[in-house]
Amino acid sequence: MAVVTSPQPPQPAAPIDPVRLDALRAKVAAQFGTVRADLEALVRIPSVSNQEFDQTQVDASAAAVAALLSQVGFTEVDVLHAPRPDGTPGAPAVVGHRGGRPGAPTVLLYAHHDVQPPGEGWTTEPFVPTQVGDRLFARGAADDKAGVVAHIGALRALGDELEANVTVFVEGEEEVGSPSFVTFLHTYRDRLAADVIVVADSSNWQVGVPGLTTSLRGLVDLTVEVAALDHAVHSGMFGGPLLDAPTLLARLLATLHDDAGDVAVAGLVRAADPTVDYDEAQLRADAGVLEGVRLAGTGPLTARLWTRPAISVIGLDAPRVATSSNTLTPAASAKLSLRVAPGQDPAAARDALVAHLHAHAPFGARVTVRDGELGKPFAAPVDSAAMRTARAAFAAAWGTDPVDIGIGGSIPFIADLLDVFPQAAILVTGVEDPDSRAHGANESVHLVELERVVLAEALLLDAIARG
Repeated sequence: MAVVTSPQPPQPAAPIDPVRLDALRAKVAAQFGTVRADLEALVRIPSVSNQEFDQTQVDASAAAVAALLSQVGFTEVDVLHAPRPDGTPGAPAVVGHRGGRPGAPTVLLYAHHDVQPPGEGWTTEPFVPTQVGDRLFARGAADDKAGVVAHIGALRALGDELEANVTVFVEGEEEVGSPSFVTFLHTYRDRLAADVIVVADSSNWQVGVPGLTTSLRGLVDLTVEVAALDHAVHSGMFGGPLLDAPTLLARLLATLHDDAGDVAVAGLVRAADPTVDYDEAQLRADAGVLEGVRLAGTGPLTARLWTRPAISVIGLDAPRVATSSNTLTPAASAKLSLRVAPGQDPAAARDALVAHLHAHAPFGARVTVRDGELGKPFAAPVDSAAMRTARAAFAAAWGTDPVDIGIGGSIPFIADLLDVFPQAAILVTGVEDPDSRAHGANESVHLVELERVVLAEALLLDAIARG
Protein backbone atom coordinates (compact mmCIF):
# COMPACT_ATOMS: atom_id res chain seq x y z
CA MET A 1 0.00 0.00 0.00
CA ALA A 2 1.09 3.61 -0.60
CA VAL A 3 1.82 5.65 2.53
CA VAL A 4 1.01 9.35 3.01
CA THR A 5 3.69 11.51 4.63
CA SER A 6 3.21 12.47 8.28
CA PRO A 7 2.78 16.19 9.11
CA GLN A 8 5.19 18.12 11.30
CA PRO A 9 4.33 18.28 15.02
CA PRO A 10 2.26 21.32 16.04
CA GLN A 11 3.70 24.36 17.78
CA PRO A 12 2.50 25.29 21.29
CA ALA A 13 -0.41 27.72 21.57
CA ALA A 14 -0.53 30.97 23.47
CA PRO A 15 -2.38 30.46 26.77
CA ILE A 16 -5.85 31.88 27.49
CA ASP A 17 -5.94 34.92 29.78
CA PRO A 18 -6.64 33.50 33.28
CA VAL A 19 -8.96 36.36 34.26
CA ARG A 20 -11.07 35.82 31.15
CA LEU A 21 -11.03 32.07 31.77
CA ASP A 22 -12.34 32.45 35.32
CA ALA A 23 -15.09 34.83 34.21
CA LEU A 24 -16.36 32.56 31.44
CA ARG A 25 -16.04 29.44 33.58
CA ALA A 26 -18.31 31.05 36.18
CA LYS A 27 -20.88 32.04 33.55
CA VAL A 28 -20.94 28.58 31.97
CA ALA A 29 -21.35 26.93 35.38
CA ALA A 30 -24.18 29.28 36.35
CA GLN A 31 -26.06 28.61 33.11
CA PHE A 32 -25.35 24.92 32.69
CA GLY A 33 -28.72 23.92 34.12
CA THR A 34 -30.32 25.70 31.17
CA VAL A 35 -27.98 23.91 28.75
CA ARG A 36 -29.04 20.59 30.18
CA ALA A 37 -32.73 21.55 30.01
CA ASP A 38 -32.26 22.54 26.35
CA LEU A 39 -30.70 19.15 25.62
CA GLU A 40 -33.42 17.24 27.42
CA ALA A 41 -36.10 19.10 25.47
CA LEU A 42 -34.39 18.37 22.14
CA VAL A 43 -33.85 14.65 22.74
CA ARG A 44 -37.53 14.22 23.56
CA ILE A 45 -38.24 14.99 19.90
CA PRO A 46 -37.70 11.76 17.89
CA SER A 47 -36.17 13.51 14.88
CA VAL A 48 -35.15 10.40 12.94
CA SER A 49 -34.35 11.51 9.38
CA ASN A 50 -34.73 8.01 7.92
CA GLN A 51 -37.76 8.27 5.62
CA GLU A 52 -39.39 5.25 7.24
CA PHE A 53 -40.04 7.43 10.30
CA ASP A 54 -42.36 10.39 10.93
CA GLN A 55 -40.72 13.38 9.25
CA THR A 56 -42.95 15.88 11.04
CA GLN A 57 -40.73 15.19 14.06
CA VAL A 58 -37.72 16.44 12.09
CA ASP A 59 -39.71 19.60 11.35
CA ALA A 60 -40.50 19.95 15.06
CA SER A 61 -36.84 19.54 15.93
CA ALA A 62 -35.83 22.24 13.46
CA ALA A 63 -38.42 24.60 14.95
CA ALA A 64 -37.08 23.92 18.45
CA VAL A 65 -33.50 24.69 17.36
CA ALA A 66 -34.64 27.91 15.68
CA ALA A 67 -36.36 28.94 18.91
CA LEU A 68 -33.16 28.35 20.90
CA LEU A 69 -31.20 30.59 18.53
CA SER A 70 -33.78 33.33 18.92
CA GLN A 71 -33.45 33.03 22.70
CA VAL A 72 -29.70 33.76 22.55
CA GLY A 73 -30.08 36.95 20.55
CA PHE A 74 -30.12 35.80 16.92
CA THR A 75 -32.47 38.05 14.97
CA GLU A 76 -31.85 36.37 11.60
CA VAL A 77 -33.08 32.79 11.98
CA ASP A 78 -34.62 30.70 9.21
CA VAL A 79 -35.59 27.10 8.61
CA LEU A 80 -34.38 26.36 5.08
CA HIS A 81 -34.45 23.52 2.54
CA ALA A 82 -32.57 22.59 -0.61
CA PRO A 83 -33.46 19.89 -3.14
CA ARG A 84 -31.89 16.44 -3.06
CA PRO A 85 -30.41 14.92 -6.22
CA ASP A 86 -33.72 13.17 -6.95
CA GLY A 87 -35.55 16.52 -6.82
CA THR A 88 -37.34 15.91 -3.54
CA PRO A 89 -37.01 18.56 -0.81
CA GLY A 90 -34.19 18.09 1.66
CA ALA A 91 -34.79 17.95 5.39
CA PRO A 92 -35.12 21.24 7.29
CA ALA A 93 -31.90 22.97 8.27
CA VAL A 94 -31.69 25.94 10.62
CA VAL A 95 -29.50 28.91 9.73
CA GLY A 96 -29.08 31.87 12.05
CA HIS A 97 -26.74 34.84 12.09
CA ARG A 98 -25.71 37.33 14.73
CA GLY A 99 -23.42 40.24 13.94
CA GLY A 100 -20.45 41.13 16.08
CA ARG A 101 -17.87 43.87 16.19
CA PRO A 102 -17.32 45.54 12.78
CA GLY A 103 -14.32 43.97 11.11
CA ALA A 104 -14.33 40.91 13.38
CA PRO A 105 -13.94 37.47 11.78
CA THR A 106 -16.97 35.33 10.99
CA VAL A 107 -17.33 31.90 12.56
CA LEU A 108 -19.72 29.23 11.26
CA LEU A 109 -20.88 26.77 13.93
CA TYR A 110 -22.16 23.46 12.55
CA ALA A 111 -24.15 20.66 14.19
CA HIS A 112 -27.07 18.45 13.17
CA HIS A 113 -30.43 17.94 14.84
CA ASP A 114 -31.49 14.68 13.16
CA VAL A 115 -30.78 11.34 14.84
CA GLN A 116 -30.46 7.64 14.10
CA PRO A 117 -33.42 5.29 14.60
CA PRO A 118 -33.64 4.11 18.21
CA GLY A 119 -32.93 0.44 17.47
CA GLU A 120 -33.08 -2.37 20.01
CA GLY A 121 -31.31 -3.10 23.27
CA TRP A 122 -31.95 0.05 25.31
CA THR A 123 -32.10 -0.16 29.10
CA THR A 124 -33.91 3.21 29.21
CA GLU A 125 -36.50 4.76 26.91
CA PRO A 126 -34.53 6.12 23.93
CA PHE A 127 -36.44 9.41 23.71
CA VAL A 128 -36.79 10.00 27.45
CA PRO A 129 -33.65 11.67 28.86
CA THR A 130 -32.46 9.63 31.84
CA GLN A 131 -29.47 10.40 34.04
CA VAL A 132 -27.38 7.53 35.39
CA GLY A 133 -24.32 8.71 37.27
CA ASP A 134 -22.64 11.49 35.28
CA ARG A 135 -24.21 10.42 31.99
CA LEU A 136 -27.47 11.47 30.33
CA PHE A 137 -28.94 8.69 28.18
CA ALA A 138 -31.13 9.28 25.12
CA ARG A 139 -30.96 8.94 21.37
CA GLY A 140 -29.20 12.08 20.14
CA ALA A 141 -27.90 12.98 23.60
CA ALA A 142 -24.38 12.81 22.18
CA ASP A 143 -24.84 12.64 18.39
CA ASP A 144 -25.51 15.43 17.80
CA LYS A 145 -27.99 17.37 19.90
CA ALA A 146 -25.21 17.82 22.43
CA GLY A 147 -23.36 19.65 19.66
CA VAL A 148 -26.38 21.90 19.13
CA VAL A 149 -26.64 22.87 22.80
CA ALA A 150 -22.87 23.27 23.08
CA HIS A 151 -23.14 26.04 20.48
CA ILE A 152 -26.17 27.55 22.21
CA GLY A 153 -24.51 27.34 25.63
CA ALA A 154 -21.32 29.05 24.47
CA LEU A 155 -23.27 31.84 22.83
CA ARG A 156 -25.43 32.27 25.93
CA ALA A 157 -22.34 32.47 28.15
CA LEU A 158 -20.75 35.16 25.96
CA GLY A 159 -23.99 37.13 25.69
CA ASP A 160 -23.44 40.76 24.78
CA GLU A 161 -19.66 40.22 25.03
CA LEU A 162 -19.71 38.18 21.82
CA GLU A 163 -17.52 40.10 19.38
CA ALA A 164 -17.23 37.60 16.52
CA ASN A 165 -19.77 37.47 13.73
CA VAL A 166 -21.44 34.08 14.20
CA THR A 167 -23.51 31.99 11.84
CA VAL A 168 -25.08 28.77 13.13
CA PHE A 169 -25.94 26.01 10.66
CA VAL A 170 -27.82 23.03 12.10
CA GLU A 171 -28.46 20.37 9.47
CA GLY A 172 -31.42 17.99 9.47
CA GLU A 173 -30.28 14.99 7.41
CA GLU A 174 -26.70 14.16 8.40
CA GLU A 175 -27.70 10.69 9.57
CA VAL A 176 -28.94 9.77 6.10
CA GLY A 177 -25.85 10.97 4.26
CA SER A 178 -26.64 14.69 3.82
CA PRO A 179 -28.14 14.24 0.33
CA SER A 180 -29.00 17.93 -0.14
CA PHE A 181 -25.87 19.28 1.57
CA VAL A 182 -23.86 20.37 -1.49
CA THR A 183 -26.88 22.03 -3.08
CA PHE A 184 -27.63 23.71 0.24
CA LEU A 185 -24.08 25.11 0.47
CA HIS A 186 -24.27 26.57 -3.02
CA THR A 187 -27.82 27.89 -2.59
CA TYR A 188 -27.04 29.69 0.67
CA ARG A 189 -23.33 30.28 0.09
CA ASP A 190 -23.42 33.97 0.97
CA ARG A 191 -25.19 33.26 4.28
CA LEU A 192 -22.77 30.48 5.26
CA ALA A 193 -19.42 32.00 4.25
CA ALA A 194 -17.00 32.21 7.17
CA ASP A 195 -13.36 32.58 8.13
CA VAL A 196 -13.48 29.70 10.62
CA ILE A 197 -15.86 26.72 10.61
CA VAL A 198 -16.37 24.75 13.84
CA VAL A 199 -17.93 21.33 13.30
CA ALA A 200 -19.29 19.88 16.55
CA ASP A 201 -19.84 16.27 15.50
CA SER A 202 -16.79 14.33 16.65
CA SER A 203 -15.33 12.93 19.86
CA ASN A 204 -12.79 13.55 22.58
CA TRP A 205 -9.88 11.29 23.47
CA GLN A 206 -11.44 10.10 26.73
CA VAL A 207 -13.43 11.51 29.64
CA GLY A 208 -11.20 14.20 31.13
CA VAL A 209 -8.95 14.54 28.07
CA PRO A 210 -10.11 16.65 25.11
CA GLY A 211 -9.43 15.83 21.49
CA LEU A 212 -9.13 17.81 18.28
CA THR A 213 -9.95 15.74 15.23
CA THR A 214 -7.23 16.15 12.63
CA SER A 215 -8.15 13.29 10.30
CA LEU A 216 -11.22 11.37 9.18
CA ARG A 217 -11.40 8.34 6.96
CA GLY A 218 -13.46 8.57 3.80
CA LEU A 219 -16.21 6.17 2.82
CA VAL A 220 -17.04 3.83 -0.03
CA ASP A 221 -20.05 1.59 0.21
CA LEU A 222 -21.30 -0.82 -2.40
CA THR A 223 -23.33 -3.99 -2.77
CA VAL A 224 -21.84 -7.14 -4.27
CA GLU A 225 -23.98 -10.00 -5.55
CA VAL A 226 -22.66 -13.50 -6.21
CA ALA A 227 -24.83 -15.73 -8.43
CA ALA A 228 -24.27 -19.33 -9.53
CA LEU A 229 -27.69 -20.61 -10.64
CA ASP A 230 -30.67 -19.16 -12.47
CA HIS A 231 -33.06 -20.75 -9.99
CA ALA A 232 -33.01 -22.59 -6.67
CA VAL A 233 -32.53 -26.36 -6.76
CA HIS A 234 -32.80 -29.21 -4.25
CA SER A 235 -29.72 -29.32 -2.00
CA GLY A 236 -29.80 -33.11 -1.77
CA MET A 237 -30.25 -33.72 -5.48
CA PHE A 238 -27.59 -31.22 -6.64
CA GLY A 239 -25.40 -30.45 -3.61
CA GLY A 240 -21.78 -31.50 -4.08
CA PRO A 241 -20.76 -30.43 -7.57
CA LEU A 242 -22.72 -27.21 -7.05
CA LEU A 243 -21.98 -24.68 -4.29
CA ASP A 244 -24.76 -22.43 -3.02
CA ALA A 245 -24.46 -18.67 -3.45
CA PRO A 246 -24.02 -17.87 0.29
CA THR A 247 -21.00 -20.21 0.41
CA LEU A 248 -19.53 -18.63 -2.70
CA LEU A 249 -20.18 -15.16 -1.27
CA ALA A 250 -18.44 -16.15 1.97
CA ARG A 251 -15.40 -17.32 0.00
CA LEU A 252 -15.28 -14.02 -1.88
CA LEU A 253 -15.63 -11.94 1.28
CA ALA A 254 -12.81 -13.93 2.92
CA THR A 255 -10.39 -12.64 0.25
CA LEU A 256 -10.78 -9.05 1.48
CA HIS A 257 -8.42 -9.65 4.43
CA ASP A 258 -5.19 -11.60 4.85
CA ASP A 259 -4.58 -14.12 7.61
CA ALA A 260 -3.54 -11.34 10.03
CA GLY A 261 -6.75 -9.41 9.37
CA ASP A 262 -5.16 -6.61 7.33
CA VAL A 263 -7.04 -5.41 4.25
CA ALA A 264 -5.79 -7.34 1.22
CA VAL A 265 -7.13 -5.16 -1.61
CA ALA A 266 -4.41 -3.81 -3.92
CA GLY A 267 -4.47 -0.10 -4.72
CA LEU A 268 -5.60 1.26 -1.35
CA VAL A 269 -3.66 3.98 0.45
CA ARG A 270 -2.69 4.09 4.10
CA ALA A 271 -1.63 7.30 5.87
CA ALA A 272 1.24 7.69 8.32
CA ASP A 273 0.85 6.15 11.76
CA PRO A 274 -0.49 8.50 14.46
CA THR A 275 1.80 9.67 17.25
CA VAL A 276 -0.54 8.38 19.97
CA ASP A 277 -1.84 4.87 20.52
CA TYR A 278 -4.92 3.28 22.04
CA ASP A 279 -4.55 0.94 25.00
CA GLU A 280 -5.74 -2.50 23.89
CA ALA A 281 -7.59 -3.23 27.10
CA GLN A 282 -9.39 0.10 26.82
CA LEU A 283 -10.35 -0.59 23.21
CA ARG A 284 -11.71 -3.99 24.16
CA ALA A 285 -13.76 -2.46 26.95
CA ASP A 286 -15.01 0.46 24.83
CA ALA A 287 -16.07 -1.83 21.95
CA GLY A 288 -17.37 -4.72 24.08
CA VAL A 289 -15.03 -7.29 22.51
CA LEU A 290 -15.87 -10.80 23.70
CA GLU A 291 -13.28 -12.67 25.73
CA GLY A 292 -10.95 -14.72 23.54
CA VAL A 293 -11.57 -12.75 20.34
CA ARG A 294 -8.26 -11.60 18.81
CA LEU A 295 -7.94 -8.14 17.31
CA ALA A 296 -7.42 -7.99 13.56
CA GLY A 297 -4.56 -6.39 11.68
CA THR A 298 -1.02 -5.30 12.46
CA GLY A 299 0.59 -2.06 13.59
CA PRO A 300 -0.58 0.53 16.14
CA LEU A 301 -4.23 0.33 17.06
CA THR A 302 -4.76 4.01 16.25
CA ALA A 303 -3.35 3.39 12.76
CA ARG A 304 -5.76 0.51 12.25
CA LEU A 305 -8.61 2.71 13.49
CA TRP A 306 -7.76 6.05 11.87
CA THR A 307 -5.20 6.01 9.06
CA ARG A 308 -5.52 2.65 7.30
CA PRO A 309 -8.36 1.27 5.21
CA ALA A 310 -10.93 -1.00 6.80
CA ILE A 311 -13.59 -3.15 5.14
CA SER A 312 -16.71 -4.37 6.91
CA VAL A 313 -19.72 -6.40 5.85
CA ILE A 314 -22.67 -4.36 7.10
CA GLY A 315 -25.54 -6.26 5.52
CA LEU A 316 -26.41 -9.61 3.95
CA ASP A 317 -29.24 -10.74 1.69
CA ALA A 318 -29.57 -14.52 1.98
CA PRO A 319 -32.30 -16.85 3.20
CA ARG A 320 -33.18 -16.40 6.86
CA VAL A 321 -32.60 -19.38 9.13
CA ALA A 322 -36.22 -19.31 10.26
CA THR A 323 -37.55 -19.58 6.69
CA SER A 324 -34.80 -21.67 5.09
CA SER A 325 -35.44 -24.83 3.07
CA ASN A 326 -33.31 -27.63 1.63
CA THR A 327 -32.40 -25.74 -1.52
CA LEU A 328 -29.25 -24.33 -3.05
CA THR A 329 -29.71 -20.55 -3.05
CA PRO A 330 -28.98 -19.18 -6.54
CA ALA A 331 -27.77 -15.68 -5.51
CA ALA A 332 -26.68 -13.84 -2.36
CA SER A 333 -25.59 -10.26 -1.70
CA ALA A 334 -23.54 -8.33 0.81
CA LYS A 335 -23.26 -4.62 1.47
CA LEU A 336 -19.66 -3.58 2.05
CA SER A 337 -18.40 -0.50 3.87
CA LEU A 338 -14.85 0.54 3.00
CA ARG A 339 -13.31 3.22 5.20
CA VAL A 340 -10.72 5.09 3.16
CA ALA A 341 -7.50 6.44 4.65
CA PRO A 342 -6.70 10.17 4.51
CA GLY A 343 -4.95 10.90 1.22
CA GLN A 344 -6.98 8.39 -0.82
CA ASP A 345 -9.35 9.38 -3.60
CA PRO A 346 -12.59 7.53 -2.76
CA ALA A 347 -13.39 6.89 -6.43
CA ALA A 348 -9.99 5.23 -6.89
CA ALA A 349 -10.60 3.19 -3.73
CA ARG A 350 -13.98 2.06 -5.07
CA ASP A 351 -12.41 1.05 -8.37
CA ALA A 352 -9.73 -0.97 -6.54
CA LEU A 353 -12.34 -2.78 -4.46
CA VAL A 354 -14.54 -3.52 -7.48
CA ALA A 355 -11.55 -4.86 -9.41
CA HIS A 356 -10.63 -7.11 -6.48
CA LEU A 357 -14.16 -8.50 -6.23
CA HIS A 358 -14.30 -9.36 -9.93
CA ALA A 359 -10.78 -10.83 -9.92
CA HIS A 360 -11.58 -13.14 -7.01
CA ALA A 361 -14.91 -14.52 -8.22
CA PRO A 362 -15.02 -18.01 -6.64
CA PHE A 363 -15.48 -20.99 -8.97
CA GLY A 364 -16.29 -18.65 -11.83
CA ALA A 365 -19.47 -17.37 -10.16
CA ARG A 366 -21.06 -14.25 -11.62
CA VAL A 367 -20.13 -11.19 -9.54
CA THR A 368 -22.20 -8.02 -9.90
CA VAL A 369 -21.36 -4.79 -8.04
CA ARG A 370 -23.77 -1.90 -7.44
CA ASP A 371 -22.27 1.42 -6.41
CA GLY A 372 -23.36 3.25 -3.28
CA GLU A 373 -22.11 6.28 -1.39
CA LEU A 374 -18.71 7.94 -1.75
CA GLY A 375 -17.28 10.23 0.93
CA LYS A 376 -13.96 12.03 0.89
CA PRO A 377 -11.47 11.65 3.74
CA PHE A 378 -10.19 14.69 5.64
CA ALA A 379 -6.79 15.72 6.94
CA ALA A 380 -6.48 19.06 8.76
CA PRO A 381 -3.38 21.24 8.95
CA VAL A 382 -2.32 20.60 12.53
CA ASP A 383 -0.42 23.85 13.00
CA SER A 384 -2.75 26.52 11.65
CA ALA A 385 -3.55 29.65 13.65
CA ALA A 386 -7.10 28.38 14.20
CA MET A 387 -5.84 25.02 15.44
CA ARG A 388 -3.39 26.67 17.86
CA THR A 389 -6.20 28.85 19.21
CA ALA A 390 -8.43 25.81 19.63
CA ARG A 391 -5.70 23.93 21.49
CA ALA A 392 -5.32 26.81 23.93
CA ALA A 393 -9.08 27.00 24.52
CA PHE A 394 -9.41 23.26 25.07
CA ALA A 395 -6.38 23.12 27.37
CA ALA A 396 -7.85 25.91 29.49
CA ALA A 397 -11.32 24.32 29.67
CA TRP A 398 -10.08 20.85 30.65
CA GLY A 399 -6.90 21.77 32.50
CA THR A 400 -4.95 19.37 30.27
CA ASP A 401 -3.64 19.57 26.72
CA PRO A 402 -5.86 18.16 23.96
CA VAL A 403 -4.82 15.14 21.94
CA ASP A 404 -4.74 15.34 18.15
CA ILE A 405 -6.92 12.40 17.17
CA GLY A 406 -8.19 10.73 14.07
CA ILE A 407 -11.65 9.28 13.68
CA GLY A 408 -12.18 6.00 11.92
CA GLY A 409 -15.65 7.05 10.84
CA SER A 410 -16.47 9.50 8.09
CA ILE A 411 -17.96 12.97 7.94
CA PRO A 412 -18.01 13.42 4.15
CA PHE A 413 -19.59 16.87 4.24
CA ILE A 414 -16.38 18.35 5.68
CA ALA A 415 -14.72 17.88 2.31
CA ASP A 416 -17.77 19.53 0.74
CA LEU A 417 -17.33 22.51 3.06
CA LEU A 418 -13.70 22.83 1.98
CA ASP A 419 -14.68 22.64 -1.68
CA VAL A 420 -17.15 25.52 -1.33
CA PHE A 421 -15.15 27.55 1.23
CA PRO A 422 -11.51 26.72 0.45
CA GLN A 423 -10.12 29.67 2.42
CA ALA A 424 -11.90 28.77 5.67
CA ALA A 425 -10.13 27.10 8.57
CA ILE A 426 -12.08 24.04 9.70
CA LEU A 427 -11.98 22.80 13.29
CA VAL A 428 -13.58 19.42 14.01
CA THR A 429 -14.62 19.08 17.64
CA GLY A 430 -17.25 17.18 19.56
CA VAL A 431 -18.91 16.22 22.81
CA GLU A 432 -18.71 12.45 22.54
CA ASP A 433 -16.27 10.18 24.35
CA PRO A 434 -15.43 6.50 23.71
CA ASP A 435 -18.38 5.34 25.83
CA SER A 436 -21.01 7.58 24.22
CA ARG A 437 -22.19 4.73 21.94
CA ALA A 438 -23.42 6.99 19.18
CA HIS A 439 -25.72 5.13 16.74
CA GLY A 440 -26.04 2.23 19.19
CA ALA A 441 -28.32 1.37 22.07
CA ASN A 442 -27.83 3.35 25.29
CA GLU A 443 -26.33 6.43 23.65
CA SER A 444 -25.27 8.98 26.26
CA VAL A 445 -23.35 12.17 26.91
CA HIS A 446 -21.11 12.74 29.90
CA LEU A 447 -22.52 15.88 31.52
CA VAL A 448 -19.22 17.07 32.99
CA GLU A 449 -17.66 16.79 29.53
CA LEU A 450 -20.56 18.72 28.00
CA GLU A 451 -19.96 21.60 30.39
CA ARG A 452 -16.27 21.60 29.47
CA VAL A 453 -17.15 21.65 25.77
CA VAL A 454 -19.41 24.67 26.29
CA LEU A 455 -16.62 26.50 28.10
CA ALA A 456 -14.03 25.54 25.47
CA GLU A 457 -16.22 26.85 22.66
CA ALA A 458 -16.93 30.11 24.49
CA LEU A 459 -13.18 30.58 24.98
CA LEU A 460 -12.55 29.71 21.33
CA LEU A 461 -15.10 32.22 20.01
CA ASP A 462 -13.76 34.86 22.36
CA ALA A 463 -10.15 34.24 21.31
CA ILE A 464 -10.96 34.21 17.58
CA ALA A 465 -12.76 37.56 17.89
CA ARG A 466 -9.81 39.04 19.79
CA GLY A 467 -7.39 37.95 17.09
